[in-house]
Amino acid sequence: MKKYILKTKFLMPVLLVVVFFTGTAFRNNLFEVAKQIEIFTTLYKEINMNYVDETNPAELMDTAIKNMLNELDPYTQFYNEQDVQTARLNQTNDFTGIGATVKTKKDRLIIVEPFRDMPADKAGLKAGDEIIKVDNITVADFNDDAGNLLEGAAGSTVNLTYLRQGKTENVTITRSGSADKAVTHYSLIDGNVGYIVLRKFNEKASAETINALRDLKNQGADKLILDLRGNPGGLLREAVNIVNIFVPQNTLVVTTKSKIKKYNQTYFTQREAFDTEIPVVVIIDDRSASASEIVSGALQDLDRGVIVGSRSFGKGLVQRPKPLNYGTQMKITISRYYTPSGRCIQALDYWNKDEQGKATRLSESQFTAYNTKNGRTVYDGGGVDPDEKLKESALTPISKTILENDFIFNYATQYYYKNKVTVLNDFKLSDADFNDFKQYLASNNFEFETQTEEAFLKALKKAKEEEMDAVVLNSYNQLKKDIEAYKNIAIEANKSQLMSLLTDEIITRYFYKEGLYKYYTVKNPEVAKAKAIVSNSSVYSKYLIP
Repeated sequence: MKKYILKTKFLMPVLLVVVFFTGTAFRNNLFEVAKQIEIFTTLYKEINMNYVDETNPAELMDTAIKNMLNELDPYTQFYNEQDVQTARLNQTNDFTGIGATVKTKKDRLIIVEPFRDMPADKAGLKAGDEIIKVDNITVADFNDDAGNLLEGAAGSTVNLTYLRQGKTENVTITRSGSADKAVTHYSLIDGNVGYIVLRKFNEKASAETINALRDLKNQGADKLILDLRGNPGGLLREAVNIVNIFVPQNTLVVTTKSKIKKYNQTYFTQREAFDTEIPVVVIIDDRSASASEIVSGALQDLDRGVIVGSRSFGKGLVQRPKPLNYGTQMKITISRYYTPSGRCIQALDYWNKDEQGKATRLSESQFTAYNTKNGRTVYDGGGVDPDEKLKESALTPISKTILENDFIFNYATQYYYKNKVTVLNDFKLSDADFNDFKQYLASNNFEFETQTEEAFLKALKKAKEEEMDAVVLNSYNQLKKDIEAYKNIAIEANKSQLMSLLTDEIITRYFYKEGLYKYYTVKNPEVAKAKAIVSNSSVYSKYLIP
């Protein structure tokens, strides 16, 4: 402990000098920064010297830093030495996993999706399998992200103990290279409409999209549907390159603006376009974020494509990694990005939070109007708003709650082990299946709180403070009864959307994601609408004129 304190005394003045003389933001407010650092340094020293029990200085500092960053946005993050090492290993080409999407729970790892013909799939793992032990390590006893236990050198083996439908199973898996595809599916619809699913913006995204489009054109495609649903984003340069497929060289795609001058950047297309004439419809949803929004927003602003679906996620913040002392790093939000028309599509305001400390969202009355290249009106303030909004694309609050609490996923697991499905395009859930799902929700005590309930509960608390609760209590109780009655019919009212979510998850269990995308080409309403628009030149053109 004394050795650590002496080291701290020596390092703190050095740290202060480094902090004081680096960064424009610090120089603008030098005294206040110095004051707060001195207060924190004194407090930190006193805790470690005088606290009644032995302290762990590294853990205290790690917790302090991460809680401080929680006051900013969720994308500004600190990485200690172990975090950095883990990230570095995960980025190397020879450090791979078992070929599956895995969700980390408190005491187990859940297989979300085994990729076709990858190690997990070949070993027989299925979505819903719950890994409880990796080699000799029990997941419940592992303090860090247990998903890292699955990583290792290609060719190495890992022994897994997992639960499937209440039974304990064991399997040994040989790791192999990752099939990290950006374009996970492409096919021809009705002989002349190309359909490309772009799942991520990695370093292969634009090359794979060009190759897919070239192949589709060779097959006869003269129209294109680009599906960005569920695409969380990725590399900014690849977003620019994707736009460059469809627009000429030297076209503005995105601008970043910051309080630091050097972070103000403009990004133009760098090469000749692959095809500036092919009609394009882009499908997005509320999980299309970041780079997906750059692509859809730019194509919309440039009147180069029609956007279909629901409003996108609304992530208009740009991060950059920054190396710190002793092998630590941080990822810090440095700027906002703006589409060619000048709009920022950031949805949440993390700097003006509500009473509960939650980020606030602009109301539509606060949105600012901008013009596309042809003079159409578009708005900022909350993601990319489609040119053609589809009701089925926007998740209702109850559907989102059911999805986020894994009821869709878990029911699909149950369905898979009770039913046999062999023909993809004939699959259809019945009313009996939906009734079974409702019973499943009831048996698992599904509950959800509406925003109306939350608001009126706050009002009741305020009424109690003002001694008006006796006046409003009867009205409040009646309101609660009305809300409960609404909840009883809400699931039925959302039947169409819930059936669609269930269908997607169940089909993936039997036919993998590839099968789901094939199913989309014949049964998905968003793809059907996109096809109807792109296949009719006069309809398509009307979307692109003021």
